[in-house]
Amino acid sequence: MSELRPLHSGWTVRSLAMGPFPAEVPGCVHTDLLAAGAIPDPFLDANEEELHWIGKTPWVYSTTFDAVAGQRVDLVADGLDTVATVTLNGVEVGRTANQHRGYRWDVSSLLRPAGNELTVRFDSAYDYAERVRDALGVRPNAYPEPFQYIRKMACNFGWDWGPTVVTAGIWQPIGLHSWSVARLASVRPIVSLDGTTGRVEVLVSLERAAQDAVALGVSVGGVAAEVEVPAGEVSASVVVEVPDAELWWPRGYGAARLYDLRVSVAGDVWERRIGFRTVELDTAADADGSRFVLRVNGEPVFVRGVNWIPDDAFVTRVDRARYRERITQGVEAGVNYLRVWGGGRYESDDFYEIADELGVLVGQDFPFACAAYPEEDPIGAEVAAEAREQVVRLMPHPSLVMWVGNNENIWGYHDWGWPAELEGRTWGEGFYLRVLPSIVHELDPTRPYWPGSPYSGDPALHPNDPAHGTMHIWDVWNTHDYRHYATYRPRFVAEFGFQAPPAFATLRRSVSDDPLTPQSPGVAHHQKALGGNDKLARGLEGHFPAPTGFDDWLWATQLNQSRAIAFGIEHFRSLKPLCMGTIVWQLNDNWPVTSWSAIDGDGRRKPLWFALRRVYAERLLTFQPRDGGLALVAVNDTPSPWSTTVAVRRVTFDGAVVADVTLTLDVPAGGASTIALPASLAASASSSSSSSSPSSSSTSQLLVADGDGGDRAFWFSGEDAELSYPAAKVSVRTTAVPGGVDLHLTAETLVRDLALFPDRVDPAATVDRQLVTLLPGESVTLHVLGTTNTDAAVWSSAPVLRSANDLVVFA
Repeated sequence: MSELRPLHSGWTVRSLAMGPFPAEVPGCVHTDLLAAGAIPDPFLDANEEELHWIGKTPWVYSTTFDAVAGQRVDLVADGLDTVATVTLNGVEVGRTANQHRGYRWDVSSLLRPAGNELTVRFDSAYDYAERVRDALGVRPNAYPEPFQYIRKMACNFGWDWGPTVVTAGIWQPIGLHSWSVARLASVRPIVSLDGTTGRVEVLVSLERAAQDAVALGVSVGGVAAEVEVPAGEVSASVVVEVPDAELWWPRGYGAARLYDLRVSVAGDVWERRIGFRTVELDTAADADGSRFVLRVNGEPVFVRGVNWIPDDAFVTRVDRARYRERITQGVEAGVNYLRVWGGGRYESDDFYEIADELGVLVGQDFPFACAAYPEEDPIGAEVAAEAREQVVRLMPHPSLVMWVGNNENIWGYHDWGWPAELEGRTWGEGFYLRVLPSIVHELDPTRPYWPGSPYSGDPALHPNDPAHGTMHIWDVWNTHDYRHYATYRPRFVAEFGFQAPPAFATLRRSVSDDPLTPQSPGVAHHQKALGGNDKLARGLEGHFPAPTGFDDWLWATQLNQSRAIAFGIEHFRSLKPLCMGTIVWQLNDNWPVTSWSAIDGDGRRKPLWFALRRVYAERLLTFQPRDGGLALVAVNDTPSPWSTTVAVRRVTFDGAVVADVTLTLDVPAGGASTIALPASLAASASSSSSSSSPSSSSTSQLLVADGDGGDRAFWFSGEDAELSYPAAKVSVRTTAVPGGVDLHLTAETLVRDLALFPDRVDPAATVDRQLVTLLPGESVTLHVLGTTNTDAAVWSSAPVLRSANDLVVFA
């Protein structure tokens, strides 16, 4: 027999000075105090700054329960955050110091029939980390917090997009596991393919309460096998083969077929869904350096990725529904890959199960970020233990295709002045180059491991060399104009990003400033990047005039973020197959904040999300400079050839056609094709955007490419501030529809990057399209959900309806 009884009710939390308050388990002390009305919401205004004391205070969680029957009863805590002492009926049963591990204690002899008292005391994470720092020596760090001295989510201590909310609590399920004879201590399914046969080798470790022989059963895909494990043996393996197995494919390549895998022994059952697929990382040398190509089932996959951070600073608030909503938002933007960033957590089973279902590829960073980490104990022993546990936990998931050793730490050692500060102390290299790869190779040999992000594949190479491995591009945001992306010829871009504020409704909910301005106290507090607003202003230079009011600032910076990332992605994708991946920083936020995200902290899609949906389409048309001229590049990420007829026109801003040509493109499966444009098209439209005095024709003309499948691309020969836009004129007609309203928009002039902001009308409203460029006479219908307002005057007014024209034409 085997039964797990959760212990999730009846908890209270208290400190020496406060409480007791009702406590939610799983949960954390911040959300418990918030629910009790004991603290203000740390996500609003600058409340966060008043609440740092919570992370420096010991907290005690308590509950009582009646015992369960069993030959053996274990107290099982899947996750304690972080420095915990666990006591049952006055007897200490264990101590912990790692948020990333689970724990199990035999409490059979301590249980009473009724009235058992369980307490979990959480000591200050700061106190623990500072003791480790003092014992092992100070190491460099990108932020003034001691996060590298404790195995806890680094971004709990604040980041350049997140609040400092150092949590404590029972953050994962806790309960009593009663069992007899034997239990499954660990299950490792090694999933592989032998031709068309799916093969699962199930490696099992047992814990025994009796030494009897037991039967180990495995079933998958309608095939079952059973072996006898002799008395006293604690390990066993079973191989099951599934003939004519259907493959698990990433989205865009086929169905994400999943199979139920069931393992059982003595009534203890382990169940997961697995997928039959192969994954390889091709890093072979070539004429341009060395490749970085992810192959799934032998097919090279261009990674259209986004970086993923914890979706809430209080991660226990992220339930399965929210994971599905957020990951689906990524999929709907064309994303096929999520990189789980190393300053957060090993993501949840919910996260991975949804990725499995949707065919989304995942790269999981080990939790190390932006700091030199000590390799000595207690950190060293904790790292090895957590890695072994988490590799085994996550290896059943077919969506997981890569383990990555750290975020920016190898790069930091090379470029951020660490060696002088370290004075010979350890900094984590042993983790990334020896400990972690050996654990992955031992436990999960079917997946590639890459030592860091960025990393060039060889310690002798600079870790951020664009010709090798993965790279991060941050000079654009920090110091350069976004057109600097075009100077790079990378093999794989694992991070690059550009900031913008969140949606207006998100700002208005979280900030009570009156009036809102870029520098008002609440808005400034919700900008965590050093010099962030100055960089937003610098990023507008040369593209748009300086905004004169808050509404124009919000729209200009959001549009500029969209332009920057779209420019970079189109350039990188046009280099295919030289470049085989882009992972944008970042998909999501963990609170309402000005950041690099496409989806803000309230779940609203910023204009960047709509730009991603266009440039992350499986088939892309893009104009690109080539050999002193201009070319049309067609990129095909599908497994089928793409033949298309493209009409390319040079038109004036009032819609007159100056020149045109029809091109026939045959793009191979997974390939790209480039066609140089004839001089009749490119002559006036290919002026350099950096020209100080563009010709009058180049400032009032554009190129338009229309594919026969609805694909469309534009090319403007200068920056918006240089172009002779007309004042935008758009007629708006509304139609009520179930759940919302349709807006029928017709352009009377050229309108570039038309964007509707329905949250300005109703905070619950959403729209299906943004950043639509219309030539005079063209129309589009926008579908708005979450509002019943059909007043065309409201929908056509600023700041609800905006365009790039608005930021340049003031008359």
